Amino acid sequence: MRSPIPDYLQAVLDKARSIKGGAPATYIETLAKADTSKMAVALAMVDGNLYSVGDDQVEFSMQSISKAFVYAMAIEDVGLPKVLEKIGVEPSGDAFNQLSLERGTNRPVNPMINAGAITAHSLVEGTTAQERTERILRGLSQLAGRPLHVDEEVYEAELKSADRNMAIGYMLKAAGVISGDPQDIVRGYIRQCAINVNVRDLAIMAATLSNAGVHPITGEHIIPQASVRQVLSVMTTCGMYDAAGDWVSNVGIPAKSGVAGGIIGALPGQVGIATFSPNLDERGNSVRGVAICEKLSRDMGLHMMDVSQIAGATVRTSVATIVAGVKEPDHPNRQREIIIFSLRGAVRFPGSERLSRALVRELGQPNPEDIGSGKYANTCAVIISLRDVYSLNTVARRILHESIKRLMQEERSVVVVDPTDILQMDGPNTALQDDRLRVVSSETEARNYIGGVGCSAVLVQDDW
Repeated sequence: MRSPIPDYLQAVLDKARSIKGGAPATYIETLAKADTSKMAVALAMVDGNLYSVGDDQVEFSMQSISKAFVYAMAIEDVGLPKVLEKIGVEPSGDAFNQLSLERGTNRPVNPMINAGAITAHSLVEGTTAQERTERILRGLSQLAGRPLHVDEEVYEAELKSADRNMAIGYMLKAAGVISGDPQDIVRGYIRQCAINVNVRDLAIMAATLSNAGVHPITGEHIIPQASVRQVLSVMTTCGMYDAAGDWVSNVGIPAKSGVAGGIIGALPGQVGIATFSPNLDERGNSVRGVAICEKLSRDMGLHMMDVSQIAGATVRTSVATIVAGVKEPDHPNRQREIIIFSLRGAVRFPGSERLSRALVRELGQPNPEDIGSGKYANTCAVIISLRDVYSLNTVARRILHESIKRLMQEERSVVVVDPTDILQMDGPNTALQDDRLRVVSSETEARNYIGGVGCSAVLVQDDW
C-alpha cells in the first residue's frame, strides 16, 4: 500500500501553483533571477518520518529563516538573561529592515527583524565574522542532518546591497547594543542568511523545534527545551514580520519566513513544515507558501488554538493466528495470520499518519533498510479497531478512509471495528462500499467473520 499523505501534499501544491501575484526579492540580484516555477512542500513528523513533494531537492538561501536558529544559538552561548538585555521580544509591526530601536531600552524590538538578528549574530560564540559563521554553519548542519554551505553568489549579491543593514549595524553600535566592528558583524550576518538548504532540510529543522529540541532522526538533543520555548514564542508573535497577526489568526503555527521564498512552521509535539516558492508579497513572505500553510492548517486541524479535540492518539499493532472453532473446523482461514491496528484516544493528523505509516510498513514490500518491514504482507485480513477512539477530526477521518480504500484496491479483506460509527463509513462521499470491507461492532464479531463462528486467536504483540 502507498501512503495517501504524499498524494494529498501534491494536490495542495498543484492547487497553489495556480496562484498568481508577487515577485522575487528584487533588491538582491541573485534572488531577483530566481526560477518562480519552482515549488515544494515538506512535512517532518517528530519521530523522523518525512514527506516531501515538488522541487524538494532545489536549494535556496535560508535568509531570515536562519534568525530563529541563530537566536537559539545566542541563548546557548551567552544565556537568555544576557540575550534579553540586548534584544526585546515584542512584535514591531514594522518592516523587517526598519531602522528602529525600542524606546527606553534602545534594544532591537525582537530577534526576527534585522536589527535584532544582527544583534543575535553578534552574541554567537566567535570573535570574527568567519568564526561566528563557522559556528552557525556547524549548528545548522547538525539540525539539517547534512553538511550545509554558504552560497557565495548570494552572499556577494547581498553585500552589494547591504547599505541598509550596514546602517542598522552602526545604529546598534552607537546605541551600545553591539560591540566590535559593525561592518564585520553585518558581513557575518549576511553570510548566515546565504546558507543554502532545501525544504527537506527545513522541515527536519522545524521538527527539531517541534520535538523540544531533539533531532527527530538522530535523537540528539541539540537545542535546550527552555530555548525552544523561547524561540517558538517569538516565532509565534514576530516570525512573519508585520503579517504576524494575520498569520496567527489564519494559520496558527509558530513560523519564520525568508525572502528567498522559504517558510518554516513548527507545531509543538506534532510536525515541522517547510514550503518554498520565490514569489513574495509586499511583506516579504512567499505568496504561495502562505497559501499552502493556510490550507495545511485548515485541512489538517493544525492551528495551535484549535481546542475542538483534546489529548493524543496511539496506534498499536498486533498479529494473531486464527484457531478454527468447533463449528467450522475446516474454515479456509484456519492457521492463517491476521493483523490488527488499534487506535486509541483523540485521533488527529499525527495519529492517522502513524496508522498510515504502520499499514505501509507492515503490508508493503520489504525494505532492506528496515528489517521486519513487509513481514505481514500476506495476512488473510486487516483489522482496524476504533473501539478506544473517542474523537476523529476531519483530516484523520479522510486519511483513514483513503487508507482503507487503498487496502481494498489491493484486494485485501478489511474489517473495521467501529462500535460508535465514529469513522462514518457509510457517508455519501466515502466511496468505500465494497464486498471486501466489513464494519463490525466488536473484536469477537470481527474474528467470527474472518475465521468462522467460535474461532479464537493467538496474539503476538508489536507496539507502534
